[in-house]
Amino acid sequence: MTRTTGADVRPVSRWFTALILPIGPAAIALLRYFLPYDTVDDVSTIVTKIVDNLDRSSMVIWLGFIGILTLVPGAYAVGRLTRRRAPWLTAIALFLVVPGYLALPWTASSDLFTWSAGTAGLDVGSITKAVDVTHGSMNLAGAIFVFGHVVGTVVLGIAMWRSRIVARWAAVAVMVSQPIHFVAAIIVPSHALDLFGWGLQAAGFAAVGWAILRMTNDEWQPLP
Repeated sequence: MTRTTGADVRPVSRWFTALILPIGPAAIALLRYFLPYDTVDDVSTIVTKIVDNLDRSSMVIWLGFIGILTLVPGAYAVGRLTRRRAPWLTAIALFLVVPGYLALPWTASSDLFTWSAGTAGLDVGSITKAVDVTHGSMNLAGAIFVFGHVVGTVVLGIAMWRSRIVARWAAVAVMVSQPIHFVAAIIVPSHALDLFGWGLQAAGFAAVGWAILRMTNDEWQPLP
């Protein structure tokens, strides 16, 4: 019989993981809905819309901060379950999606700067000139974020399907969530559709959280 020393923290880790799973996608879903501009807007328009909506932009920045803190742990938690039956798909998914999420703060930094400059009372023209000068690392971060989180989430959804850790609908919801987001952000700008796309990922991740809550402690993390 296996003996443990100290308290068994596995129940706490299961509940914490289950609760954190949908938070990141849900935060970004709300962010994309309340974003005061469209992704395809030019720099001048984006700056003007942020400065004209400072309170709304502040809320969007807070939602982005929540997403930054929770997206990577959420993806890792899904991968922790899918890797048991779909190791290669899980490895590919996390190889793509984790760097994509980690690049998010870099891509969001211009919005934070614009909000700060607008709150400080700088004129829109000066802010636009500053924002329009981007470092090469920001362009690279943008490419890593877009490709990583869109393609990586699709592969993660396929891993969920193959591993059968959740109902089929949850796997499909995750698979289609980011292609829908891409369409809503780039091809046919729609904040409502973007909310729906990221909301599907939040729902799929919540299903994984429910699956975790239904596990025994030993299924979640066998003792050594």
